[in-house]
Amino acid sequence: MSTATASTVADTCAAAKTAARTLASMPSSTKDAALEAIAQELLSREEEILQANAEDMRAGREAGLSEALLDRLMLDRQRLGGIAAALRDVAALHDPVGEVVEGGRLANGLSVRKVRVPLGVVAVVYEARPNVTIDATALCLKSGNAIVLRGSSTASSSNAVLAAIASQAAQRAGLPAGCIGLLGGGREELAELATQTETVDLIIPRGGEGLKKALSEVATVPVIYAASGNCHVYVDRGAELQMARAIVLNAKVQRPGVCNAAETLLVDEAVAERYLPPIAEDLLAAGVSLHVDEAGRALAGSLAERMAPASEEDWATEYLEMTMAVRVVDGVQEAIEHISRYGSGHSEAIVTGDLAAARAFQVGVDAACVYVNASTRFTDGGELGMGAEIGNSTQKLHARGPIGLRELCAVKYLVEGDGHIRG
Repeated sequence: MSTATASTVADTCAAAKTAARTLASMPSSTKDAALEAIAQELLSREEEILQANAEDMRAGREAGLSEALLDRLMLDRQRLGGIAAALRDVAALHDPVGEVVEGGRLANGLSVRKVRVPLGVVAVVYEARPNVTIDATALCLKSGNAIVLRGSSTASSSNAVLAAIASQAAQRAGLPAGCIGLLGGGREELAELATQTETVDLIIPRGGEGLKKALSEVATVPVIYAASGNCHVYVDRGAELQMARAIVLNAKVQRPGVCNAAETLLVDEAVAERYLPPIAEDLLAAGVSLHVDEAGRALAGSLAERMAPASEEDWATEYLEMTMAVRVVDGVQEAIEHISRYGSGHSEAIVTGDLAAARAFQVGVDAACVYVNASTRFTDGGELGMGAEIGNSTQKLHARGPIGLRELCAVKYLVEGDGHIRG
């Protein structure tokens, strides 16, 4: 049985290209059986996986990784069970390959159908999160694509065992060799991968601005950037304030080291005096460091002593930790203007009972996901009914928002005639 890792970048990508041609026409039943086989194998080899992850965690602590990065890196039985469950969720989804997007018969008698087809070979570049190894593999295989994985050195042991298990189980279930490839984490390999235009159809990076910059400087293969998340929650004057407290606390604290966690709280000045002290108390009690503008600190009473003054840099920062910026604004339009200037186009939320304010926010905020009365933490393929996701695209072409099965497809036009020639 071949392993998931080939000797060179070119070899791995070439093997994936060959596999992709077979995968494109495989029935849903075979792909679903492969995902089930991977899920079963992950659970039966739990100890092996957790041991490899423990090695990465030890190395990460010795290297001084932040708590947020260590949280992304860590696997335990519960998370491994969640990964297996996500595999089964993806298997249960409708297969998009061959789906007719639109079609009909033209006036000239030609029959035209626009159908979904796999992209081919998808390379996923990611940092620190070994669960991506399996989530991305599940989505690519289900959508008929071969996958080339390039994780970071911080998760090398975890990624190696996960990719090997997935590759072996998939092949035993009838998928072609080479459909899952794994590369090392070196910068040279990343640069080589980014130029494999003959074999790789798309690269999706999941990571910080450093990874995005490294790819944008060298990539000749098309890239969808699953970019950073400088996300906001705006509490409008029409908000139910208890609801707003629960949403803001969840958006910041539930898992602060991920891209859909809120980084800035915007509060309408009309409710700031009533709202800021209790939400500040909630956040400080949860261990959040607050960076607050002058107007907000003036309303915070004795809590102001526990707040840092906010700077221009704070508004533009994706903290990925228990830190949050707070600003008082003059209504929904100023909130929209702030988000337009500093947001990353990921996920933005308004808490309000005012339909006009909600509509203005939905129309005025340019982001992949815009929420009304809900936490930004729902920007996730699993939470939005997509089984899993490879990342959240903040671009507008070719996909935007969580990248799931349909986003991993292109289209082709099937045209049928009866001896038609063009005059």
